[in-house]
Amino acid sequence: MRPYILVNVAVSADGKLSTRERRQVKISGTDDFARVDIIKSGADAIMVGIGTILADDPSLTVKSPERIADRLSTGRPEHPIRIIIDSKARTPPNAKILHKGPGKRIVAVSSAAPEERIAALSPHAEIISTGSEEVDLVVLMEKLGSQGIKRLMVEGGGTLIAGLFNAGLVDQLSMFIGNIIIGGSSAPTLADGPGWTQETDFTKLELMQIQQLDQGVQIDWRVRR
Repeated sequence: MRPYILVNVAVSADGKLSTRERRQVKISGTDDFARVDIIKSGADAIMVGIGTILADDPSLTVKSPERIADRLSTGRPEHPIRIIIDSKARTPPNAKILHKGPGKRIVAVSSAAPEERIAALSPHAEIISTGSEEVDLVVLMEKLGSQGIKRLMVEGGGTLIAGLFNAGLVDQLSMFIGNIIIGGSSAPTLADGPGWTQETDFTKLELMQIQQLDQGVQIDWRVRR
């Protein structure tokens, strides 16, 4: 059985994840950071795409000492398993996600990934290969479920999120909408890629909750099956 997949994002009021140069900007504030850390600490694994790794070099660790202690007290590792979707194995071997904090890492690649790049990453992460040119997300989720991952948090970016929606894998979307306008037709959005043209292909959502947070709005949606 595949994991329950929760996509978490922060977007500007005009729906952008970052600038057109893919430079990360501060969209939310302290209260939302705490909310995200709670979601992270409750997850078995947290996933990002290679674009996020190259642009932001995140560590994806749980930040709160209290939440880390709670994970340890219940027999869970200090941090969720950290997973990178990286079809061509472009993750730098010195990336923070591979070194900061203890815990298991997984890099998902396709058969198009060069062997020398895989060899460079293998000392730092488990390598899972699925798909020919791109990672087969459906097969990957089955493999992750077989490893006992029941709850998966996805932190971006737009290409990965679009792929997950396209494959019908997303169960919940949690989004913070900030009080800034970033602009730019080429700035990344929540669901990048070619998009969908037929209304029958659109993902339908059901509102779970909405609340004011920091200087913006936080919304939780359930994906309608």
